[in-house]
Amino acid sequence: MTTWREFTRQAPTVADVFTRRHAATRNLCFLSTLRRSGAPRISPMEPRIFDGRLIVGGMPDTTKLADLARDPRFELHTATTDTQLTQGDAKVWGTVHDEQDLDLHARFAQNLYATIGFDLRGRRFTPFYVADIEGASSVRLDDGHMIVTVWSPTGGEREIQKT
Repeated sequence: MTTWREFTRQAPTVADVFTRRHAATRNLCFLSTLRRSGAPRISPMEPRIFDGRLIVGGMPDTTKLADLARDPRFELHTATTDTQLTQGDAKVWGTVHDEQDLDLHARFAQNLYATIGFDLRGRRFTPFYVADIEGASSVRLDDGHMIVTVWSPTGGEREIQKT
């Protein structure tokens, strides 16, 4: 699987669009998971990029975290409100794993406190989902044409021009 750090090296175009859109919406994205029935669930969330990892977290005991515990597959889409896509749009997908590195939890909690004032210091995160990225895509406009950039670990980035 591919970490966020590896993804940004292998897919600089898609990573740039994702990072810009993620920052522009104050970290708001939409997480797609699978319900117990197999139907999709879309949930707003604020994933964090921290220490070379994409952290897909949330409040304990939420349905989206229960979905991920049952089936670790996810898709994460940047929040887009511009129908003209002037700033682009991006998504990543893959699976999550529960990273129970307590030192990582402590550093993450300290970072949350320092950046947004949310105090979770001293807590153990259960679960603490880290994304393993299996694919990604972005969309941008270039001279009136839609350019879709698709990435996979084996195929790298490739562009498709739509008219």
